[in-house]
Amino acid sequence: MFTPTGSSAFSGPETADVRPDWPEFIADLAPGKADQRAYLLLLRFALLNLVSIALLGAAYLQGWISALLAGDTTYMVTLIFITFLAGLFICTRKILQVSWELNQLRSMTPHPASRTALYLRQTEGRDSSSRSLIASALRLKLGSKITPVRYLASTLVLLGLIGTVVGFIMALSGVDPQAASDASAIGGMVATLIGGMSVALYTTLVGAVLNIWLMIACRLLESGTAKLLTGIVERGELHA
Repeated sequence: MFTPTGSSAFSGPETADVRPDWPEFIADLAPGKADQRAYLLLLRFALLNLVSIALLGAAYLQGWISALLAGDTTYMVTLIFITFLAGLFICTRKILQVSWELNQLRSMTPHPASRTALYLRQTEGRDSSSRSLIASALRLKLGSKITPVRYLASTLVLLGLIGTVVGFIMALSGVDPQAASDASAIGGMVATLIGGMSVALYTTLVGAVLNIWLMIACRLLESGTAKLLTGIVERGELHA
């Protein structure tokens, strides 16, 4: 079933911004119900994640992941990874939504809950200036959907930099210039220095790598959203 989540300033109750429930949403993505070209976005997204997971598995087999977790005494790496998973989950939902919307855009009779159908109803009988305002509002709505993913991707880099600063503080806190001449104290200082440097380098590396992964996924989402926006506006102009 469908539930209304709001209404547009350009139309009455019939243009309520509604979205399908997830079971029906996934069913509409099933083979035979959509133009196969719409699956290109999903295929690119799946390929990106498969390649990234394969590289992650290779790093695990080399023992790099175990060494990284062993050196994560501040749990900054864990925090970075959890933030990345949240961003990837949100991006996956958005990719599925955009793919569904692209399918509806190519359909001769788009689903009443799709943005294509809503836009056609909103622009029906409107003049060019009104259609331009409606298109601008649609652009802002679609753009706002990408913002959380981009924000989380940027947060990964910031968390990596924070981990770098924390690691250097840990490394320098164990250095005592007064005990530099004491051979028995040098071992402890070196161990603290190495531990702090490990935290600094590991958090920087993990934050940068996961940022690249999520940013590429975000670029795919942006390209699909731009294609959706252009297609809806063009169809609206033809319909008008």
